[in-house]
Amino acid sequence: MRNLQDTIARLAALKAAYGQVNAHSTRDRLKDFAIAGANPGALKARMFVPQNLAVGAPLVVVLHGCTQNAAAYDEGSGWSNLADRYDFALLFPEQQRVNNANLCFNWFEPGDARRDAGEARSIHEMIETMVSTYNLDRSRIFIVGLSAGGAMSSVMLASYPEVFAGGAIIAGLPFGTATSIPEAFDRMRGHGGPGETQLQTLIRRASPHKGRWPTISVWHGTADGTVDVSNMEAIVRQWTGLHGVKTTDFTSEPEKGYLRRVWRDADGRQVIETYAIQGMGHGTPLATAGPDGYGKVGPYMLETGISSTLRIASFWGLVTLAADHRPNDEKDAKSEGFVHTGDILMPGTLVSENEEEQARRRQTGAGKVPPSGVQKIIEDALRAAGLMK
Repeated sequence: MRNLQDTIARLAALKAAYGQVNAHSTRDRLKDFAIAGANPGALKARMFVPQNLAVGAPLVVVLHGCTQNAAAYDEGSGWSNLADRYDFALLFPEQQRVNNANLCFNWFEPGDARRDAGEARSIHEMIETMVSTYNLDRSRIFIVGLSAGGAMSSVMLASYPEVFAGGAIIAGLPFGTATSIPEAFDRMRGHGGPGETQLQTLIRRASPHKGRWPTISVWHGTADGTVDVSNMEAIVRQWTGLHGVKTTDFTSEPEKGYLRRVWRDADGRQVIETYAIQGMGHGTPLATAGPDGYGKVGPYMLETGISSTLRIASFWGLVTLAADHRPNDEKDAKSEGFVHTGDILMPGTLVSENEEEQARRRQTGAGKVPPSGVQKIIEDALRAAGLMK
């Protein structure tokens, strides 16, 4: 846990970062719909269904990030364009300000982040409504989210693993590692958290599930200053044992600007993949140019030359990529700025904690925060960051 002045400085910096963003979509392709079941999380339900959608089509659930709404995230990510092209339905749960001042999903609130309760149950009820209404394929339901939406995707995958064939977590966090505001901030910064065995136990205890686990795709920028890239590794450690693979048993597929790693089960099936995007900050990676370009650059929607939307859909088997992206070997990864850290290949451009602490203190003037009005500063920053209702 951080000391008081450091915590205040971090809150103020996060407040300033979020305060610069007011993401509103210029195009809204989504429609509202009524949830057939309960809605204890008081979320709004939005959807996109292509014309003449086939019976038995797949469903993708998309969770936006903080400061965003569903339409803004759809426009930025390009999911509805992809759904139009490849014929699958989309569900967009949308956060409301009455639940969270900064439109973040409440992934750290115990009452919202467990099976059959709060926001998690609301999302599950939306899925049931969509599947029943449009005769969708229950064996091909997937979920993806950015940041707080990525952390809530972790919640859904852990709480309802029988529902999902696969999930994707972009700049998010593992399930169950924060149950309070201080813990949420520490985990976002990469401090503390359970070990590998406990991480997996958290998921095993989250539901009565005994069957096959969802496949997992994890995306993170190596320069993410909001959610530390170490959370990507924690997510991997949380899911490897569930799939019967070792954390160290991966293959590396480096390309210019990013590194893909793949874990395969005993049958050779790809069960976990990660993408470390070199030098990318906090957001969703996009490739907007060319015939296979999707999405639109905006706040937390970042042009990187690789479309996470397209690659995630490919990992799930919803689309077929024209070009195979199977590269060379681990030495190439090192030449692109990636090095070994412990058991897992990691980007080599990460600064040390001390360097990061010093840089942030210089930028935010952490040592100059006056002792008066401390409680107000904390509460204002928490609300602005979406960590207080």
